[in-house]
Amino acid sequence: MFKGRHFDRSVILLCVRGYLTYGLSLRDLKEMRAERGIAVDHSTIHRWVVHFAPLLAGRFNRRKRAVTGKWHMDETYIKVRGHLMYLYRAIDNVGDTVEFWFSEHRDLPAAKRFLRKALERHDRPDRVVIDGSQTNREAIISCDAENRLLNRSRRALKPICVRQSQYFNNRIEQDHRRIKRRIRPMMGFKSFGTASVTLSGIEMVHMMRKRQGRFAFNPAPSLKEQFEAIAA
Repeated sequence: MFKGRHFDRSVILLCVRGYLTYGLSLRDLKEMRAERGIAVDHSTIHRWVVHFAPLLAGRFNRRKRAVTGKWHMDETYIKVRGHLMYLYRAIDNVGDTVEFWFSEHRDLPAAKRFLRKALERHDRPDRVVIDGSQTNREAIISCDAENRLLNRSRRALKPICVRQSQYFNNRIEQDHRRIKRRIRPMMGFKSFGTASVTLSGIEMVHMMRKRQGRFAFNPAPSLKEQFEAIAA
């Protein structure tokens, strides 16, 4: 992953982890490295984040433990060049992240793409809790029907139970705040592509904090240890 890089792996990981985890700007990280005698430009750190965040997230997903069969689904807005775009997210009933999907639009096709991704990566849920969104309800019913039609097992699959109430989804609303808290100091993204890969890294760190990764060497590793393990 780091072959041919001018800087040592430890420096790159430290900068990427610092940007994805804490409320630091790229220039803050540049100054912090300069204090330790490492001259690295803020644009270089940005390129590291864009390049390595999705690679690290992919490796972490291979270690991700299974989620429960009771999901909470919702979307939250993210600003990109002053325009509102949408991060679709789902967590289970113990608060673990199920899946996420960043979309330029908030509509039925976007909700379906998110749900297809979630159903492909995870076992079918027994129940999905949503707010008052009729679009999300239609997406769940449609994707559930598709999934049951593609089912090759001999057992009949029960339809996913959809519970819809604006009062039942406080759990995921609270979880959104942890993601938004890290995004706020970034002052908005400049492009959809940059936002998408950076959000994948932020979501990965959020899952690390919730101990969603399986690490045989340590049942409760620190963020630094988790980064080192997936980058090895």
